[in-house]
Amino acid sequence: MKKNLPIIIAGPTASGKTELALGLASLLGAEIISADSRQVYKELTIGTAKPEGKWENGKYLVNNIPYNLVDFLYVEQTFNAGEFCNRSKKIQGNVPPQGTLPYIFCGGTGMYLDAFFFGMNELPKDENLRKELSLLSKPELHARLKAADPQSAAEIPEGNIQRTMRALEIYLLTKTPASVLRNKDKARDFTGKAFFIYLNPDKEILNKRIELRTKKMFEGMCAEASALLKKGHTKQTPALKSLGYPQAIEFLEGALKREDAIEKIITLTRQYAKRQRTWFNRYEGVMEINDLTHLSPEKIIKNFVN
Repeated sequence: MKKNLPIIIAGPTASGKTELALGLASLLGAEIISADSRQVYKELTIGTAKPEGKWENGKYLVNNIPYNLVDFLYVEQTFNAGEFCNRSKKIQGNVPPQGTLPYIFCGGTGMYLDAFFFGMNELPKDENLRKELSLLSKPELHARLKAADPQSAAEIPEGNIQRTMRALEIYLLTKTPASVLRNKDKARDFTGKAFFIYLNPDKEILNKRIELRTKKMFEGMCAEASALLKKGHTKQTPALKSLGYPQAIEFLEGALKREDAIEKIITLTRQYAKRQRTWFNRYEGVMEINDLTHLSPEKIIKNFVN
């Protein structure tokens, strides 16, 4: 690969992206840009699998490696692909890292990577229509989206009301599915754009990793949710809509038993991983790794970077 190309490490949740990114960044002297829509929040760490670090001189450092676009957003705020692109471009415009590679993008939010490397369509908006759609329930919105745009409905979970409403709004205004507009006239080939490492382990192996990680993080997730609720935040706080936190809150409120909450989070996480696979499988010009034993950063550098 060309040394001036950025590295992307992407794939489904629990596939080992962060560990590999940190290993590569350490060996190469590179910085990391997080492409994760939930690690942006300050007070969510365990439940989002955010790498633990510390702020120093305006940089979030993980093992002394600058890890950008994590731990900076208040829980009541929202973040989107456009903001990710703007912030990432600003970061890249600053003093470059010490190593030979620009930056390592690491995360599972495919929409962010897609927008940054292929651009974003200027799609129409209508505030009056948005107000009308806001009167519908989550199931009603998702059912209407599924009928109009099955691909978008498959990629967007029912609980993500903002993305569901936006995709439905686009269809109603343009009479064209958002998935079609998003893909129209856009090549999805990363050749020459980035060195893209796609971690895609066997389904059964990934499911087991998801199960073990969920059980390990559940107590911490509950503690984080409880702390935010005590500060006056509610279930409707954007950060607390992140994967797993609604179920943690239901457990705290007594609406779910511990084992039921954990099992529900495991199921939802597996469904999320499936949607991530669907998203990343459409890309060309990527190096797909199925065997997680090949995740050694030294092997990556030896065989593919130099």
